[in-house]
Amino acid sequence: PSGIPKLRVDLSPFPVPADDSSLHGPVFLQEPNSLIFPLDSEEKKVKLSCEVKGNPRPTIGWKLNGSSIDVGMDYRYSLLEGSLLINNPNKSQDAGTYQCVATNPFGTIVSREAKLQFAYLENFKTRSRSTVSVRQGQGMVLLCGPPPHSGELTYAWIFNEYPSFVQQDSRRFVSQETGNLYIAKVESSDAGNYTCVVTNTGDQQNDGMNPPRVMGEYEPKIEVQFPETVPSAKGTTVKLECFALGNPVPTISWRRADGKQLPRKARRHRSSGLLEIPNFQQEDAGLYECVAENVRGRNVARGQLTFYAQPSWTQRISDVRAAIEERVSWECRASGRPKPSYRWLKDWGFAVLFPQGRVQLEQGSLSIANVSLSDAGMYQCVAENRHGVIFASAELSVIAIGPDFSKTLLKKITLVKVGGEVIIECKPKASPRPTYSWKKGKDILRENERITVLEDGSLRIVNVTKSDAGSYTCVATNHFGTASSTGSLLVKDPTRVMVSPFSMDVTVGESIVLPCQVSHDHSLDIVFTWTFNGHLIDFEKDGDHFERVGGDSAGDLMIRSIQLKHAGKYVCMVQTSVDKLSAAADLIVRGPPGPPEAVTIDEVTDTTAQLSWRPGADNHSPITMYVVQARTPFSVGWQAVSTVPEVIDGRTFTATVVGLNPWVEYEFRVVAANLIGIGEPSSPSEKRRTEEALPEVTPANVSGGGGSKSELVITWETVPEELQNGGGFGYVVAFRPLGTVSWMQTVVASPDAARYVFRNESLPPFSPYEVKVGVYNNKGEGSFSPVTVVYSAEEEPTRAPTTVLARSLSASDVEVSWAPPWENQHKGRIQGYEVRCWRHGEKEENAKRIRTVGNQTSTRVSNLRGNALYHLAVRAYNTAGTGPSSAAVNVTTKKPPPSQPPGNIVWNSSDSKIILNWDQVKALDNESEVRGYKVLYRWNRQGSTSVIETNKTSVELSLPFEEDYIIEIKPFSDGGDGSSSEQIRIPKISSKDGRGWAPVPIFQSPAPISPQNARFSHKKCHPQ
Repeated sequence: PSGIPKLRVDLSPFPVPADDSSLHGPVFLQEPNSLIFPLDSEEKKVKLSCEVKGNPRPTIGWKLNGSSIDVGMDYRYSLLEGSLLINNPNKSQDAGTYQCVATNPFGTIVSREAKLQFAYLENFKTRSRSTVSVRQGQGMVLLCGPPPHSGELTYAWIFNEYPSFVQQDSRRFVSQETGNLYIAKVESSDAGNYTCVVTNTGDQQNDGMNPPRVMGEYEPKIEVQFPETVPSAKGTTVKLECFALGNPVPTISWRRADGKQLPRKARRHRSSGLLEIPNFQQEDAGLYECVAENVRGRNVARGQLTFYAQPSWTQRISDVRAAIEERVSWECRASGRPKPSYRWLKDWGFAVLFPQGRVQLEQGSLSIANVSLSDAGMYQCVAENRHGVIFASAELSVIAIGPDFSKTLLKKITLVKVGGEVIIECKPKASPRPTYSWKKGKDILRENERITVLEDGSLRIVNVTKSDAGSYTCVATNHFGTASSTGSLLVKDPTRVMVSPFSMDVTVGESIVLPCQVSHDHSLDIVFTWTFNGHLIDFEKDGDHFERVGGDSAGDLMIRSIQLKHAGKYVCMVQTSVDKLSAAADLIVRGPPGPPEAVTIDEVTDTTAQLSWRPGADNHSPITMYVVQARTPFSVGWQAVSTVPEVIDGRTFTATVVGLNPWVEYEFRVVAANLIGIGEPSSPSEKRRTEEALPEVTPANVSGGGGSKSELVITWETVPEELQNGGGFGYVVAFRPLGTVSWMQTVVASPDAARYVFRNESLPPFSPYEVKVGVYNNKGEGSFSPVTVVYSAEEEPTRAPTTVLARSLSASDVEVSWAPPWENQHKGRIQGYEVRCWRHGEKEENAKRIRTVGNQTSTRVSNLRGNALYHLAVRAYNTAGTGPSSAAVNVTTKKPPPSQPPGNIVWNSSDSKIILNWDQVKALDNESEVRGYKVLYRWNRQGSTSVIETNKTSVELSLPFEEDYIIEIKPFSDGGDGSSSEQIRIPKISSKDGRGWAPVPIFQSPAPISPQNARFSHKKCHPQ
């Protein structure tokens, strides 16, 4: 179209992004798609969509088969926001290829091609079809012969009348390529009327015929097969048909002729007469075979599936904003099969680009050298093969402006150190590229061996001196103008390391400081950082070991409690705004050795094990010694063991462990040591059992005795498993009457046995026997234990004690006495006596039992109930049991003591004496009468208590000077001591007279007192 500009000139001071508010060429948002329009559609309207953006808003036109459509000249055409509407579409006029064309002042672009096709389906010719006659068992084909049509068809067959459709199975097949109905083997039930139904996007036509004597078996005859070559588009669903006639009904199978497996995504339909391969890809291409076979033979159909793909973009072009005289390059890439070819368009119909002059074309690449204003516009890369064509669009904007520093001013202040190098950048926006000059102050700056103007306009100064400080101005000039910008250069003293960290050799656990001290220009901020083995030290995270110390000019590193992991390279880095330098030191950490490796048991005997190992890390201190440790299921943790050599030096990696127990499972580990300490132990070795040997350890503490009548009980301590020296361990028990020669022996096969009982009715009671216990295992018998004497079981006593007497001592205690049986009237040794005591009304079997030992013939029974009747009986006992019981005797305990404590206690002191007075305690009816009172006293510093008894209600005591003391008073009776008063505290006597009263609860230590006019007892006791 006329009026479309050939170029775009941008005189803006700097590029503006191409968003909706900026000026830019046309861009497609939606391009038209190919359509199939059914002629019998009720809508009677076609819409081809096209949506474009651009600023200014583009105008939109349309092309049909390469010619422009004049929308105003045909009432059937109209535009709706760029989309083309066709009313009452006509197959002869409107079928073809459409493209949308978008134009604005920056250029023109054209859309992809969209095909408009018309789908139709005419009627079958009105002629009757003749009847088909076949023999039963014969194969048959009913031809459909579809009417004239456009678009894809689907086929089905009605049997006799609608809606009874022919169901496809292994015997019947409807080809969707031809519409024909194939019956592999006709049966009598197939006779009837058949109607072919053809459908195309809602239209349907049908035609009928009348088809189906007996036929013998014959081999398959393939009637439906796919072409020898099947071109297949990428991503489509490929359908291959194959069906055969035959008797018996043939089976259909599919395979690839190249031996590869069928694609897993492939689907077989119904009788396997249809193979579908969805989403067809390059790897699915190849030679496919359909095999039809029955008992009479087989036939094969073959066809080659070839792969093709329409072009598809893998790399598009994008808008370019170029300065005048620059070089512009685009590259577009598309995939497709066959491989696409490329061509380039500028403003669509106005320029087809060819390689000439400044324009270079190669495959999908376009390059324009030394661009000018006339090169601005819309460019399109076109990729095409015989299966399709695609378009990619981009805009070229050519910028022509004078130098402009508004967005790229020189840096206001640039810092550099004396002797350093500095580059002051000068980067104005300008098109074409300007020429540059520099001033220092007001003077033109001349280049020399230290001062250079770089190609991009930047100023470079090397070996800077203090005299280089000052203001610098960059001046830029091109065809469109001149501009300048000024900045200052400040020259600072360099930073120098005065004290560097130095390499050190330290021991685990020590703390050190690595120095890092510098001199620097104090007008500059300085930052110290440290790295360890290339990683920055985090002083917060690793604060347990690392700390920064020092002042403004020092960045010393303190390392506390050094560990082996802290060995390595430390670098102090110092940085200011003008320079950066570093100093390094290596830290060697010496520590105990690492664990030895690969501890191996090379050989074992019954008491030794040969070990070997590899040394671990010596951690910078030579290994001086190895120690071997062992562990068994019976040991408490790891234990050091004896070895040969006895001391294993640091250069020896083998040793023989000695003194092991036979037939015990051992595991070993090795520990290394150096001058610094003992290292971590190695991992344990494998577990190995030592070999068997004769048992050496005999049972300990062989003894016995007791048991029942006619028994000899022999006991011993079992030999621990780790000392049994082998499997099949047991005991040999030997015994004989004391003074005889021959031993009786028996074997106890259990290793856990600790007791043997010999029973014989002729065994005399309590007779001495010599006893010994030996051991044995799978290797043979060991030795016996030393001989010891054990007595056979004795008889229990046969007579009861006599003259049993009982008397009450208090409300809770009674005393019982008896006489032993006459020696010539009983059998059985007496070891002691058992007293049984039970309260009247209780069961005798629940009686309290008190046992005496030896010849004792009296005892006290305590903790009884007051004023209660008790029964007591006595009998003798020994290891065989108890003898007969004496007749029971009765005793009644005394009444309980008074429960009321002394009250109203008053004390007076005079002339180092104290006088105590209290009220008389009266016993209740069920309590014993009061016989007197006990006064208990102690010093405040003394733990024991002294007692004075009196039958009065007062007492006079002589006291030492300057002492605190504590007093309690309680009544006593035949039933025992009564309830005590609360403790009374008598303070130090600081004056001649004092007075007080009780109760006064206190908790202090006692002081001794001298009694006067009272009976005094030295008996010690503790207050209840």
